Amino acid sequence: MRLLQAISIAVALTCSPLYGITHPEINNPETVAMSEAVTTITALSSFPSELTVDGLTSLSRGNFVIQMGAFRHRAYAESFRNRLEKMLGVDVDIDVKEDGSMFRVLINSALEGTAPCLYIPVSFPEAAGGAVASRRASGSIEKRQAVKPSAAVSDTPGKKEEPAAVLADTVPAVTEDTIDEQAPAELTVRNIKNLFFLKGDSPWLTRYNYFGKSVALVNALIFTIIFSFATMLILLVIILLNRNRMEKEAKLRQYLLESYQSLIIDYLFGNAGTEEFRKIASDDYRRQVLIDQMIDVSVNLKGSSEEKLMKLYNELELDRDSVARARSRRWHKRIKGFRELAFMGIREGNDEMLKSLNSRNEILRMEAQIALVRLSDKDHFEFLSQMKRPFSLWEQITLHDLIIQHEIPVPEFQRWLSSTNPTVVMFSLRMIREFKQMDAEPELRKSLLHRDPRVSKLAVEVAGDLGMKTTLDTMKRMYKFQEYNNCLEIVRSMGKMPELSMLGFLKLVLDKEDDVQLQIEAVKAIENMGEVGVQALVKVMKSEYKNYNIIVRHVLDRRIY
Repeated sequence: MRLLQAISIAVALTCSPLYGITHPEINNPETVAMSEAVTTITALSSFPSELTVDGLTSLSRGNFVIQMGAFRHRAYAESFRNRLEKMLGVDVDIDVKEDGSMFRVLINSALEGTAPCLYIPVSFPEAAGGAVASRRASGSIEKRQAVKPSAAVSDTPGKKEEPAAVLADTVPAVTEDTIDEQAPAELTVRNIKNLFFLKGDSPWLTRYNYFGKSVALVNALIFTIIFSFATMLILLVIILLNRNRMEKEAKLRQYLLESYQSLIIDYLFGNAGTEEFRKIASDDYRRQVLIDQMIDVSVNLKGSSEEKLMKLYNELELDRDSVARARSRRWHKRIKGFRELAFMGIREGNDEMLKSLNSRNEILRMEAQIALVRLSDKDHFEFLSQMKRPFSLWEQITLHDLIIQHEIPVPEFQRWLSSTNPTVVMFSLRMIREFKQMDAEPELRKSLLHRDPRVSKLAVEVAGDLGMKTTLDTMKRMYKFQEYNNCLEIVRSMGKMPELSMLGFLKLVLDKEDDVQLQIEAVKAIENMGEVGVQALVKVMKSEYKNYNIIVRHVLDRRIY
């Protein structure tokens, strides 16, 4: 009997450390409540008041899963695990919860689910720097938590006891504040790769919580501000450097222009040779400046001086540069090439100019027209037959000035009155009136019936200005089919070339038209017929059939006209 009692007391003393675990209050923000259950294991009820390092080491060799703490950040869990392994000399594992919210520090994690799980918080002594490291002496481990059962065994058969006061899967084992200064030092170590690139443990990928709301957008805003500021500085430096370069180039260009102008004048008067020009032409930048200066000088040259300058231009092979620019894909370079070829009388780029006649770029079209007028040998306006794009009024004025300034032979513009391009027909009509080409009257008579009312109106106006009386019958027949502006122009043209045969028609206009302006123009046309017209107006004024007195008196009043 004594032997049995001794064995029972020994077994009780051996198992007593497993039955004293109490439930401490959980105040640490790092702890998380657990509601899920694991396999059914009998709960232990008691534990010694204090557990030493040696006791914990001995306990780790048993058939138990020991949880030392849980953290929201993996770095703190790893730091805590390293210190435990160093202190206990046993393997400590880190287990991640299924939802990924907590990192648990476990001993004997392989037995989880098949053996009881003990929750033992640990603390460390105060660090030398004064930071609070623990509330216990070094090497001591405080008992804080009871074993977590998934289902407690009841004394009553067939009835499960509700797990009263069973806490979450962790306790405030070690808070982030209890970790010494080594963990923050490891977290703050950054290099170029994980600082400026959005990968790994870059601080730009860290999510912070502020009153329960994520403010990760702040990282993006900070990065945007830094990027914008850096971009602004870079652009400022580039702008300043470019401005400085442009100022230097402008000064150099002005100096070279003045030097080359003097050199060209000396060459034209026989005081300089071509050797100095060849040195200049060897440099691309100075070569272009020389071309520009030769173009400016050629504007005011005539006769032998102009021929001598063109000869020098060809000897230096500057014409190749102009032809290359004329065939460039960039429109502004093509314009520059057209001008150079036109001023220097080089016809190698005429094919490119003909292609540019129907370009969408109005400036390019106009420069091509001007160049073709200057470079053509015989027919300077042959390009009008190939024009399909609208011929603007500004282009027409430019070509007219070119004819006057350069004394270009004037062609017979009546040949283009049958063009399918209405703007070309209108330009021809204006040129016929400007240069008084009376031989174009038969073709002009056909233009009176043009489908485009703008062309028809201009043809009537030109016929009246040139006094082409053979067009009066055509105007009379087309009157009732024309719009108001054309009708008004027909009556005015009849007044410009008075004909007695039109008296009846003009009286009919005065009688049938309700528009006052048409009636006034008809009375003016009748008055321009001389004495016969005035007598007809006096007779109409005395008539009481309609009240024409006001209109007739207005026209006959010499104080007005």
